[in-house]
Amino acid sequence: MGTARDVSILLLVSDPVVRLILKETLEHEGYTVFAAGNLGTAVDKLKDTTPNLLIISLYVEDISGHDAAIYLRTKLPGVRVLMTGGIIEDDRLENRMTLQGFEVFPKPFTAAEFIAKVKGVLQQPR
Repeated sequence: MGTARDVSILLLVSDPVVRLILKETLEHEGYTVFAAGNLGTAVDKLKDTTPNLLIISLYVEDISGHDAAIYLRTKLPGVRVLMTGGIIEDDRLENRMTLQGFEVFPKPFTAAEFIAKVKGVLQQPR
């Protein structure tokens, strides 16, 4: 896929502190990050960019992250999706996301684990 500098990521996370930390972590690795706190802002950002990866928290403002990812995939068919959030206790939810091609990465995680997961997802075929 090239270097991190060639990769753009749309980060959809409602919590402003978590969003800032994840954005800074990704940018430190050289990724171009477009951050959004809600689905409407994320859709607006798609007018200016076509990201290589969507990173979406399990729950975002007014919608589940899963439903947001499905909607954003209608705008970007085949885009890689990494869902992150609290511990996923319902195996049916994790299975549903996995069947739709979404990677699932539960919290808590370190910055190094997060970056390793992002790199792994970006290396997967679409």
